[in-house]
Amino acid sequence: AFRQSTSFFARFISDDTRNAIQGAIESAPVVLFMKGTPDFPQCGFSRTTIQALGHQGVDPNKFAAFNVLEDQELRDGVKEFSQWPTIPQLYVKGEFIGGCDIVVEMSRSGELADLLEKENLLATEEAE
Repeated sequence: AFRQSTSFFARFISDDTRNAIQGAIESAPVVLFMKGTPDFPQCGFSRTTIQALGHQGVDPNKFAAFNVLEDQELRDGVKEFSQWPTIPQLYVKGEFIGGCDIVVEMSRSGELADLLEKENLLATEEAE
């Protein structure tokens, strides 16, 4: 069904791209579309977001990052898909959370930790 809230641009994103993005979002409980990689972020906002997630203790086994710089269609597509104009973009359990500013604010307020804990997405300390 066509939703009225869908922007004018949404129909320009191909079904293939939409399906690929949906698949990426479903590939892990915590998904970040970013510029660069977690080890080598290629923009300050992506670096800040990765640091915030690391600081929160996200379980690496439940995390996936996608480098939008490797694929122009992905880079444009994720913006249309989420109706959010900037990269990085964070998804938790398939739900769009937001970009760098929102992630940082949620990290500061404790909201991000609460969400990750509630969804059982934090790395657990191995029992000795």
